[in-house]
Parts: sequence; C-alpha cells; structure tokens
Amino acid sequence: MFKKFTAKLKAGLAKTKKKVLGGLKAILPFGRDLDDELIDEMENYLYTADIGPRTVQVVMEQVRQAYKDRTIKTTDECFEHLKSILKGVMSSDKTSLVTPQQPPLVILVAGVNGSGKTTSIAKLCKYFRDRDKKVLLAAADTFRAAAVEQLTIWADRLGADIVKKQQGADPASVAFDACDAARARGVDVLIVDTAGRLHTQKNLMQELEKIRRVIGKKIEGAPHETLLILDANNGQNAIAQAQEFGKSLELTGLFLTKLDGTAKGGAVIGIRHQVDVPVKFIGIGESAEDIEEFDADAFVEALFA
Repeated sequence: MFKKFTAKLKAGLAKTKKKVLGGLKAILPFGRDLDDELIDEMENYLYTADIGPRTVQVVMEQVRQAYKDRTIKTTDECFEHLKSILKGVMSSDKTSLVTPQQPPLVILVAGVNGSGKTTSIAKLCKYFRDRDKKVLLAAADTFRAAAVEQLTIWADRLGADIVKKQQGADPASVAFDACDAARARGVDVLIVDTAGRLHTQKNLMQELEKIRRVIGKKIEGAPHETLLILDANNGQNAIAQAQEFGKSLELTGLFLTKLDGTAKGGAVIGIRHQVDVPVKFIGIGESAEDIEEFDADAFVEALFA
C-alpha cells in the first residue's frame, strides 16, 4: 500500500500533473486496448515532460516489454504499470536523515545562486523546531550581507540560535565557531549555510571542501548530512548541477525547491534516476511550513491522483 500523499503535496504538484498527466490521458484514454502506435505516442509525449531522455528510454523499455509479455493489454493497465515503474525509478532506502550517535546532527547546505537555499534552510529549521529540536544556524555565506540578514530574520522568527560574523569573514571560521557553539549550547541540530555558487567555480567548490573538513575535525562524523538545494524550474540542468557538486562534496541528499511554481516537476524523476543521491525533501510553497519529506510512492500517487 502506498504512503498517502498530503493535500499540500497534491496542490504543489498541480502544474506538473497538468503537464504530465493531461497529455498522457489524451494519448491513452481509459478503456482502450493498447497497441504499438499508442505506446509510440506515449514515448514521444514523455520526451516533452522534462523527465529526461535517458529516463524516458528506460521507462519505455519496461513498458514495451510488459506489452510484449502481455502483462499489460489496456490503457488502464498501462497507467498502473507506468506508476509502478516510476516508483521503482525514484525509490531509495536512504531517504531518512542520518541519526548521529550523539547530537548535534550537522547538516551542510549547498546550492547555486537563486536555488532557494535560504528559504530551504528556514524550512528545515521549521521542520526540526516542530519536532521540539533545538536548532542552531551557521551563517557561513559571508559574501552577501543580505544572506546573513535573511538568515538572522528566519532564526528569530523560528526560535533558533545563529552564529554569524562580519561580511567577508572566512566561511570556514564561521563553521568552526558554530560547531563549538552547538556543543556548548547542547543543540540538537546545526544547519550550516554556505554561499550560493555555480558548480563551475572551482575556487568556491574548494572552499566548500574546506568548510566540510573543518566541520569534520570539530565534530566526529560530521557533516552527517550534506544537502544540495536544487530549483525544480531548472529541469534537466539540475542534473548537471547535482553531478558536478557531487564531485566536490559527498552529497547525502537533495532538496528540490519551488515545485509548486513549475510544470517541470517531472524533472524530479530524471534527477533521481540519473543522480545516485536520494531526494530527501521537497519544497512546495513560499512559507516555512511548505516542506515535505520525500516519498517516491506518495509523489507518484499525487502526480497521478
């Protein structure tokens, strides 16, 4: 039995659902016998749904094999089989957050400029605060004064502590001090923000590696989670971002943002298929409450609901 999707998830995927499911329903009206021509039309349409060509090829190979084996004979059965394939493509047994032997849980957050990183950190903070966890934020994006200011506002609003320094300070030193503060204050979760950067900026990627090393020296096993924030609007470009960031960081999870504002949410399927990193969270709105733990079954069911 699939995990029940929430009304918020269903609403957040409305634009993607309209693009993916709307076209498929026109091609595969319920109650018809399946044939090769319909399957070809289905494949051609999926190429336009931001799922990604490599993923579409894998999906359609399985659909064709099932039709050849007579496992599916009708459009209704084809839809159910497609859902099953997509769940398999997207599923992972590593979607849960790591639980360290002793607190704090340290989460390092990275992403390109404009991906929604600061808002996503606020959502993570809210997620943990709702579970009665004491949270500390580290404002290691020292390049932009606005970034520190925004994070400070969120910390005040959500009841979290924050460690920050003046603009231009060494980001690794902020992470260093935050690790000391996290232990001294007995916090449950330390979330470390970093400056937005393009995955092609080698010097900034090296800086990320330095921050990671500093955290690891201060707290054994940390960072326990390294989350990459990806904007769902970027579609297939998000795959390249994840692959490049993965070369510099040992990514443990992806946080897909802005799903509510795009029809390109199908990219989540391709991202999950082509990047060997589980999606752990999705953002489906502007407010701090608009965060969902990712569940492949619930996601697909909401998409086809």
